Amino acid sequence: MSSAATRFERADPQGYRDRLSGLLGERDPLDTLEQTPAVLAEIVASTPPETLRARPFAGKWTPNEVLGHLLDTEWVFAYRVRTILCDERPRIAGMDQERWVEVQRHNEREPRALLDTFSALRRVNVALWRRLSAEQLQRAGLHDERGEESLATMLRMEAGHDLSHIDQMRRYIEATADAGPA
Repeated sequence: MSSAATRFERADPQGYRDRLSGLLGERDPLDTLEQTPAVLAEIVASTPPETLRARPFAGKWTPNEVLGHLLDTEWVFAYRVRTILCDERPRIAGMDQERWVEVQRHNEREPRALLDTFSALRRVNVALWRRLSAEQLQRAGLHDERGEESLATMLRMEAGHDLSHIDQMRRYIEATADAGPA
């Protein structure tokens, strides 16, 4: 599966950052990050697992794979934040998100298990984000695809990333419901 977002991210890194930040708007990024597990829990609780595993669009992720991707990025952001916080201008490796979803076979996993792991990690990571000072938020790393990014920029990007994928999950669930039984 190809990812238009990944191609956009590489071709126009600032445009990608601006798009994610724009989704967040004036909302507080930490509040948004803190609310995501509850939003995802509502989606998982109200949607049958077979709908979450349905692929409404050829070549696109299922809602369950989107949930797995959010879990993957939570692990990755956790590492990146700590690396930037503790090292001087570290290099930050990108990730092949398509491969991560495919190799880990997220669509075969239980939605609730993905959500539980994501929620636990998110609690730990939000607690760290909340402890960072304004000075620490200015620390930066060198992303191998997007260049220099500060923790403040990454915080807004992560919150916008959540909003983007929550919207994607809802659209895909709706498309599956609109398609009716196979």
